[in-house]
Amino acid sequence: MTFTQLTYLVALDEHRHFSQAAEACHVSQPTLSVQLRKLEDELGVALLDRSHQPIVPTGAGERLIAQARTVLAERDRLQALAEEVQERVTGTLRLGLLPTLSPYLIPLILPALETAYPDMTLVLREWPTAEVLDALQRDILDVGLIATDEAGSDFHVEPLFTEPFVGYVAPDHRLTDCSPLDVSALSLDDLWLLSEGHCFRDQVLQICSRHPKDTSSHARLKSGSLETLVRLVQRSGGMTLLPALATCHMSEHEQSTYVRQFASPPPSRTIRLVTRRRHKERLLHALKDTVRAILSDVCGDILPCG
Repeated sequence: MTFTQLTYLVALDEHRHFSQAAEACHVSQPTLSVQLRKLEDELGVALLDRSHQPIVPTGAGERLIAQARTVLAERDRLQALAEEVQERVTGTLRLGLLPTLSPYLIPLILPALETAYPDMTLVLREWPTAEVLDALQRDILDVGLIATDEAGSDFHVEPLFTEPFVGYVAPDHRLTDCSPLDVSALSLDDLWLLSEGHCFRDQVLQICSRHPKDTSSHARLKSGSLETLVRLVQRSGGMTLLPALATCHMSEHEQSTYVRQFASPPPSRTIRLVTRRRHKERLLHALKDTVRAILSDVCGDILPCG
């Protein structure tokens, strides 16, 4: 039995498809299949039900895969401890982020991380909150960045920064000349929203519910990305709400035409750093320090926590 075989087993459990698991492990499909057969022969038990598509673990396989995850996590912890003893920031950090955060935060921090910590490898996954927490629970991720406080007692949660919301308003909208915006003026009648499953959608609806303008109204067509909402406002009118980071890449013209600030205190979200295992401390500190430093320089409206 080898760490490589256990890695292949866990990858197949994640992808439930031999070719996808092999691609994730950077090996050929026959290589992965042969090694998993050898592992089953050595253990004397069938780990996978190959009659199903997608592939599913057997009852025994589920228990052994869970243990394989633990073994691999402890291997990573041993490696991380060895690196900490050397007082070097080196190793791999598996980071899960929200789709409403990743496209705006990662391009800001990645160049700084690569320059300051050349021996650090960042593996990124873009998932909704529930999937980030599940991946942390199953040791698929080392750390997650989420925007709610629903992690639970199994996790260590640390507020990282507070990000205000802004309005993205069409030039012909009734609120385009309102500066600053008043949340009590928001109406679901002309508000573009993300689709269900995004915590940012829930936060926007919560803001509107505190100041109901028309309780019988219905939000407009829903989208899966903030960039689509922006294009809808540009082409079809109306308005949407955006987290402040989503506006940092916009030109001065776009910001002056569409972006409107809220009256103080603005609606906001707190981005929290979530871990389940307390290891890879140097990598985590490198990530936290870089995020806080970059955001302080790039967007003065974002307030670092801690």
